[in-house]
Amino acid sequence: MSTDYGFVRVAAVTPAMRVADVAYNAARIKEKISECARKGVQIAVFPELALSGYTCSDLFLQPLLLSACLSALQEIAEAEKASGVLAFIGLPLAFGGKLYNVAAAVCGGEILAFIPKANLPDYAEFYERRHFSALPAGEKAEYFVEVGGKKIPFGGDILLQDANVPDLMVGCEICEDLWGAQPPSSALARQGATLIVNLSASDESIGKREYRSLLVRSQSGRCLCGYVYASAGVGESTTDAVFGGHCMIAENGSLLAEKLPFAREDVLISEIDVQALAYERRRTTTFAPLPAARRILFSVPPCSLPLIRHFPRLPFVPSDERELKERTELILSMQAHALAQRLRHTGAKCAVVGISGGLDSTLALLVCARAFDILKKPRKEIVAITMPGFGTTGRTHDNALRLICCVGATAREIGIGKSVLSHFEDIGQDPAKTDVTYENAQARMRTLILMDVANKEGGLVVGTGDLSELALGWCTYNGDHMSMYAVNSSVPKTLVRYLVSSVAQAEGGEMQAVLDDILHTEISPELLPPDRLGKIAQKTEDLIGPYELHDFFLYYIVRRGFSPEKVFYLAKTSFAGTYDGKTVLKWLKNFYRRFFSQQFKRSCMPDGVKIGSVTLSPRADWRMPSDAQAALWLDALEDISVD
Repeated sequence: MSTDYGFVRVAAVTPAMRVADVAYNAARIKEKISECARKGVQIAVFPELALSGYTCSDLFLQPLLLSACLSALQEIAEAEKASGVLAFIGLPLAFGGKLYNVAAAVCGGEILAFIPKANLPDYAEFYERRHFSALPAGEKAEYFVEVGGKKIPFGGDILLQDANVPDLMVGCEICEDLWGAQPPSSALARQGATLIVNLSASDESIGKREYRSLLVRSQSGRCLCGYVYASAGVGESTTDAVFGGHCMIAENGSLLAEKLPFAREDVLISEIDVQALAYERRRTTTFAPLPAARRILFSVPPCSLPLIRHFPRLPFVPSDERELKERTELILSMQAHALAQRLRHTGAKCAVVGISGGLDSTLALLVCARAFDILKKPRKEIVAITMPGFGTTGRTHDNALRLICCVGATAREIGIGKSVLSHFEDIGQDPAKTDVTYENAQARMRTLILMDVANKEGGLVVGTGDLSELALGWCTYNGDHMSMYAVNSSVPKTLVRYLVSSVAQAEGGEMQAVLDDILHTEISPELLPPDRLGKIAQKTEDLIGPYELHDFFLYYIVRRGFSPEKVFYLAKTSFAGTYDGKTVLKWLKNFYRRFFSQQFKRSCMPDGVKIGSVTLSPRADWRMPSDAQAALWLDALEDISVD
């Protein structure tokens, strides 16, 4: 794992501590910094006032405690010199006749900065203003604290920038700062911070953990940043409250890792992708920069250990069962309501859809059924047409008819063999030559039939092609590429399977039986004759590659903007044990070649509802010239190691 890919390993740490026992607390902090260094951590965040303890109360006014904390911080800085970790440590600091609750940034044997808490709570169980001061609002002066003969920058306008990783810039806030109406992190992010650290001492009460998590996730999303939150643990005083050591690591609205209150472990580690965050800010035009704050350089060594962070194989499919169930229901509703509106607006008397017995046309028919239910129209007004051709097998043909019956649509069967052979004669195509003309003539004949039936019946042709096929150009231009409304056009193939499966489970009975069989049928356009046993001979994934790989590529290339090398690295890691590096590289190159060369099909694709964060409609999220060359991206993969 390397920072070349933009990953920065971070840790939120809740060490064992004793209230007002500075020597003990400093020793534990040093131990945890060493542990973090061994685990490849580059940035470690400790709780608010970790050196003294948050619950010292009036002891904060004791000069002995304050001097002990500052001395301990210097010792930690010296001991930390060889670790290479950028550590944020909380302590009370006397400065200019006032007392401040600060975070000290320490790296390379140096104290780099003191960052004071901006929002001091003085309500409920909190009495911070009794002891601490905040810098005056809007204060622009640059302050320095002298420690050991060196002037250390002091203030809330400080960002720490990695000298070797341009996208890594760290801003800091402390506990209550996040809870205010205008968190300092909002301005720090707009000034360039891609990572926000929060040193906290948030006590536990019923419902607080959920709300705290919501704050961290939402702030990381709003600021398009990484967020590391480390809170004080059970060593704090329990005179009036208890502290659970709740820690979180979030990125752009997603919680990457969480240590629940009172959990036994004390170090939470994950990676923040600052490269991806920088990309996200470039594409989000409403993210408005502010003038730069004070910037202090630091340098941490790259992490050479494998990624801890997990990148799911199916980025379009939620891994949580409850979330998946909710997501599938929402998607089906979005598709159905979009189609219902188009039918309503056009005044179409019926919907016409071609049914092959495959996954995509199955989903399209299920969506049609929902749309007609929404419109309170009889499902018999859905004209579902099977069009057996040279490659149609008995299994898919039977499943198509069974499905139409279960849905309650009107079934029509129009064989295309005779018409296609006549067309071959017209254009001089040898029927024994099973080339691209042989295949595409069948696809175009089916589209011609659907369009003409729709004209005859006053209906609208519902498209069946999915997002993955559009990405790869795996559709026949002006054949299955074309329709009057494409309900599946932003649903990737890996998600289609789960949508159909969810309907199967919900319906049960004969509907479940036929859908289950469709789900277990090889994916194929069935444009070539079956084998000698009457089974599918043309298997899509043998020809263009596994859809689970292509959907992985699609998400991280289009949605996240990752480089070819980074996509390969993540795919090889995520699919280890299923595909070797050579196989991943083969299909990644194929994806890039097809994605670029087939843009002309996407440039004139029909209308279709946007479902998720990735769509390839030229009217929605994706605009790309049809003549763009893939050479730059393919060249990046030429010298890559597959091991």
